Amino acid sequence: MKYMIRIFVLLPLLILFNCSPIDNSSKENEVSNRPSLPINESDVFNLNEVPSITLEFSLTNWNAILQNFDLNPANDKKVVSKFSFSTNGNTVVLDSIGLRLKGNTSRRRPEGGFGELHTTNNPDWHHSHFALDFSKYRDSQRFKGLDKLNLKWFKDDAAYVREVYCYDLFRRFGCWNAPRASYCKVTIKVAGDVTPAYFGVYAMVENMDEDFIRKNQSNWGSGTGFLWKGGWSGSNNANFVSTESIGVENVDINPALSVYYAYDLKTRKNELPAAKAELLQFITDLNTKTGGEFQTWIEQKMDIPLFLKTYAVNVVVGMWDDYWANGNNFYFYFSPNGKAYFIPYDYDNTLGTSQIVSNSGTQNMLTWGNMTQRPLITKILAIPQYQTLYKGYITQLNSSTNDLFHSTKSILRIQGWQNRIAPFVSNDTGEDMQIGDVPASWGNQPNYRLKTGNNQGGSNGPANFFTTKKLSVLW
Repeated sequence: MKYMIRIFVLLPLLILFNCSPIDNSSKENEVSNRPSLPINESDVFNLNEVPSITLEFSLTNWNAILQNFDLNPANDKKVVSKFSFSTNGNTVVLDSIGLRLKGNTSRRRPEGGFGELHTTNNPDWHHSHFALDFSKYRDSQRFKGLDKLNLKWFKDDAAYVREVYCYDLFRRFGCWNAPRASYCKVTIKVAGDVTPAYFGVYAMVENMDEDFIRKNQSNWGSGTGFLWKGGWSGSNNANFVSTESIGVENVDINPALSVYYAYDLKTRKNELPAAKAELLQFITDLNTKTGGEFQTWIEQKMDIPLFLKTYAVNVVVGMWDDYWANGNNFYFYFSPNGKAYFIPYDYDNTLGTSQIVSNSGTQNMLTWGNMTQRPLITKILAIPQYQTLYKGYITQLNSSTNDLFHSTKSILRIQGWQNRIAPFVSNDTGEDMQIGDVPASWGNQPNYRLKTGNNQGGSNGPANFFTTKKLSVLW
């Protein structure tokens, strides 16, 4: 109701923005007509460096971000920004990229309160997630092989490490289907300000888009198939059982006109009927086939070892806001090679930040989440040879001989990253000003630690998440 009131109060602004040149492209709901540029492995994601990113805005465009947030906090309208990336004495500058706010429950107004515009005198800055679109206004423009890039502040992660650690672990374990992530420093400069605002250390996270698909074509075949984002929409989630919420999202500046789907099509959007038919057939077959017929079918439709390797990492790091527990936070790609691929996504609520499951450090990894409404994982694990494979992956992750999830190896990596970013954490927002070792305050297990603690799962004082998790491997 409060957003509806805002709509009526700010209707003149709404009309102005819909007519303004700030975001005059309708590409978001069209099939991409961007040229197929060569996709090179980007050197952006380097955990040995902490590059600097500066985002520069005209006063009009920065105020548009604030005003659009007031009209609809979930809006996806982009404004023009200048982008600079500096590392090791080298700087890349793109003078016109698209930028919008990003996040669900973590989305915030980056300055001031409702109705306030930018002020140069004692501005009230706030950490916010940003989504960058390098080709929004120039089709052929890329940044080091990337079309898009996500900048995420470390919300509720005093350790400044959870999402970076998880994506790094996926890649270490051979899960090439996972995005990459690393650190950067972010600065915001609004035209007319005497000094820019330093927003502190952020995570750079690779975006799931057509360029990501093309970059991995040696693994899943050339061409662009249908990419779906799975999550929540109202009472519907992407559980691969329900088929009530499938479509192309449209987040309007007017919340009343916005539409959301549990399965949101991200590529070839004007081919929704064909994409939906493919998804519906997959869901039908997944739920109706049994026994040997199911095993033969699923082996034809998915790379099962890759899927189970991915899910072993997912469960080991304690990701509960996922497909298995919550029907949330994943992408699913139907490749032209005839196979479907699970892509993990959004790993900030991990490593001891626990909710939904009773205790993410001690939860049985064979019964991690919902056992009746998650056929994509439960039916595969019901096949003995695949349950054995899954168990083997978890054992490998915990082995002291691998530089993967083992506590000693993990703590060394985390400490090294924290040492590297520590000089840059203090920032002009006044938020998240120092590195700590506690999970999110809203979680159900406040005693988990990453670098210290016992192995007793939080039942007897501070517990180390890595050593506790290893003891929960019951085979």
